[in-house]
Amino acid sequence: MSAAVVVLKSIWAKAEGKYALVVLALWVAVSLVSMIWTPQSLWDTDGYHVWAKPSADHWLGTDGTGSDVFSWLMAGARTNLLIVILTIVVSAVLGLLLIAAMVSRHSALAGTSVVVVDALISIPTTLIALVLAVPMGASIAVIVAACGFGYGLNLARVARPAALLAARSGYVESALSNGAGGFKVLVSHIIPNIVPVLAVQLSLSAGTAVLAEAGLTYLGIGVPSGVPSWGHSLSTSVKFINVYPLTVLWPGLIVTLVVIALNLFGDALRDAIDPTVNPNLREVSANGR
Repeated sequence: MSAAVVVLKSIWAKAEGKYALVVLALWVAVSLVSMIWTPQSLWDTDGYHVWAKPSADHWLGTDGTGSDVFSWLMAGARTNLLIVILTIVVSAVLGLLLIAAMVSRHSALAGTSVVVVDALISIPTTLIALVLAVPMGASIAVIVAACGFGYGLNLARVARPAALLAARSGYVESALSNGAGGFKVLVSHIIPNIVPVLAVQLSLSAGTAVLAEAGLTYLGIGVPSGVPSWGHSLSTSVKFINVYPLTVLWPGLIVTLVVIALNLFGDALRDAIDPTVNPNLREVSANGR
């Protein structure tokens, strides 16, 4: 049995793992389906049925322009998934680069990196997005850049103790004495030892990115108007929450369920990929498969 199968089985064995995998699988499936089909065209509006209640024609009702809420939420799933994936990639790359600098054997580089991270991590993501929105305008790139920068700093700070412990271990000393380069040591010895920390932090970053998209789009510096997203669905209907609460309920509920799933997935993944916690994975590693 491969390590990947063992990890998935370990996640599925827990109730919270089942919930997380089902919700995330549905999210991906809906995102893919929305590329070729939605119940109604996103651009079809019905002026005679604005703020309509759920019906056979409009499963979750319509918004203030008469557009189908369910179709916009389906298409929004695709946008939010793209934002999450790009944010994870950017934050992971930045975080790993900073970790490499922070555990460097060059004391000046390591010390400077720690000071820079501690100084920059206090800057709110919203402020970064506001600064970026001045030259770039409202766009997905603003969300990804702001979140990726902020979450990358946080990833480096949280993972530094584990990375530092691995960097000072005997096997790293042995690898360096045998002529291994810094990059090889980082990839072969340090990163594998901080994977549980990375998994949890990146999953938390994914959940926070979903919330950030909603918040930044509401402020007008996130997803531009006309592009479907869960934040867009929230921002266009929240002002009418007292009169038409259902149009706010659906995107708010989806965001809540997805964020919970991402957080639970991170916790389950952390335990599943840690050989000290998962005996089945330890057995697979011992057998060299």
